[in-house]
Amino acid sequence: MANVSDTAGADRALKDKHRAMWAQGDYPSVAAEIIPGLGEALVRAAGVRPGDRVLDVAAGTGNAAIPAALAGAEVVASDLTPNLLETGRRLARERGAELQWREADAEALPFDDAAFDVVLSCVGVMFAPHHQKSADELLRVCRPGGTLAVLSWTPDGFLGRMLATMKPYAPPPPPGAQPPPLWGDEDHVRALFGDRITDVTAERRTVTVDRFASPEEFRDYFKQRYGPTISVYKAIGEDPERVAALDRELADLARRHDRGSGEGRIVMEWEYLLFTARRAG
Repeated sequence: MANVSDTAGADRALKDKHRAMWAQGDYPSVAAEIIPGLGEALVRAAGVRPGDRVLDVAAGTGNAAIPAALAGAEVVASDLTPNLLETGRRLARERGAELQWREADAEALPFDDAAFDVVLSCVGVMFAPHHQKSADELLRVCRPGGTLAVLSWTPDGFLGRMLATMKPYAPPPPPGAQPPPLWGDEDHVRALFGDRITDVTAERRTVTVDRFASPEEFRDYFKQRYGPTISVYKAIGEDPERVAALDRELADLARRHDRGSGEGRIVMEWEYLLFTARRAG
């Protein structure tokens, strides 16, 4: 049986790996160019009001945190990756938003119990490896009667399918790590929170992605900019046959999801789950 120090060391190594994964490429451009409206949709669903104390967990560059601040809330944006927070600070200044930025692990948040009226996460906390730990932390820092609002890619939606497509090419996940798109499964999220929440609303929605001229352009964009995709290609970089196979699979995935209604562009609908609830008590 592993001792406590071994477990802690393994956890630090895993978090260092995650931090490095999201620091590579150019995730800020993905957030700004592909899914710019998701944060605002989450803030609206959470009913953020002026004066609310809001925490955005795994905030990245502030896709939800900045709109919450512009709505008049007192916002803390937290993320594991300092590079993303630095970009978020710049974007906030450009938009005239005032908020705090804090490096933090979603599985061990450095905030007091019941410190926030609203706790958000926009396609962020889903990538923390241990779902129950993250869910427990979201609840702990939310005041009784406060709002939890989490937006996550669904397993059957495009991003869930993309992650599943890459999985056979990636190194095996560490013991206990769970697939990110499970956060897009309503039953899974309900089980994580259990009877500690009330007033649950779970709605599947889609975001239209029509930026790319071809499936191959989509694939190459994500190969260059999206941390999880970059990491998988690095893992197979010395095997040209596997690289070519993954190239084909990602392009084919985009081709299958193309609605075919764009002129000179592919048009895809990427599904996500918007889950809101109140902390019981």
